[in-house]
Amino acid sequence: MNKKVTFSDIAKYTNVSKMTVSRYFNDPGSLTPETKGKIEKALKELNYKSNKVAKILANGRSEFIGIIIPELFFDYYSQVLNEILTTYNDFNYKFLVFAGNHDQELEKKYIEELLAYQVEGLIILSYTLPSEVLKEYNIPIVTIEREDQYVTSINTNNYLGAQLAAEHLIQDQCDILININSFVRENVPAYDRIRGFEDTCRQNQIPCKIIQKNFKNDYDVTYELLDSVYQHLESEYSNKRKGVFLSNDNYANIFLNILIKNKKQIPEEYEIIGFDNTISKESIIPITTVAQNIQKIARSAVEELKEQIESKDSEKKSEIRHVIIDPQLIIRGTTGKNSYTAE
Repeated sequence: MNKKVTFSDIAKYTNVSKMTVSRYFNDPGSLTPETKGKIEKALKELNYKSNKVAKILANGRSEFIGIIIPELFFDYYSQVLNEILTTYNDFNYKFLVFAGNHDQELEKKYIEELLAYQVEGLIILSYTLPSEVLKEYNIPIVTIEREDQYVTSINTNNYLGAQLAAEHLIQDQCDILININSFVRENVPAYDRIRGFEDTCRQNQIPCKIIQKNFKNDYDVTYELLDSVYQHLESEYSNKRKGVFLSNDNYANIFLNILIKNKKQIPEEYEIIGFDNTISKESIIPITTVAQNIQKIARSAVEELKEQIESKDSEKKSEIRHVIIDPQLIIRGTTGKNSYTAE
């Protein structure tokens, strides 16, 4: 095993003091170009590996960001997480990730753990802790798609997304429009997937039904609840062409499987639109969906957090901002007037 190169080794190799080597890492502007060049050459020739822990102790900057996600049942969270991780090359932040599993006390414990690692900021996708509690941690925080009164946030224009979905189903001459959603608080951005859908139906004088269920992060429970919704729709609207907008692609995919199992014609009897554009393209019939710009959401979260972190070191205080990113409707095989044919 190669011997670990120390500051003393570098100092001896370059004939400068250990203090000068330390200044190279922590205050390089204080050294002459000649001295910096000499140390840089030594680092390369000695195959020096920087001691990250020593660097943290020296300048108090860990370059670590903490992330709290609710869980990984929904593909949306895993895709957002993946996009955040890919920002490393641009921002040089490293990430520590915890899944809160909708447990307030557990999430508080995770945040305390992250603070002990001297994270420079937090990105919160979980919606368990109120933003008023989050701000009390007195650390740069950006949230994504959750209640955000007291913190900076990145959210989709959920109202526009629901509006696009409803307008498309109306254009396709569905007789009744149905919104299938979980129980969502009105101060959560995703509630606009209900509000925008209802408003658009009302403005166009189209019959609309909102169905909310206590969905769990479990496939079997979700399947059972969506199957009960299907049975209700068959009983209540048997002779009507039904346009169904579901609050995410996971629900849309499960509902599609139920329709296919029951030999329903798509899109003649049922039209389906999902939300997020995570797994909709991979379904047995590719699903029309409202696509969130996940890459932009993730990058914007890191950029906003970086701005807060840097403002801590200056006299300029970072203000709370709520960034809204527009989605787009992607039309696939589960909507339209003709039977689905493979793309």
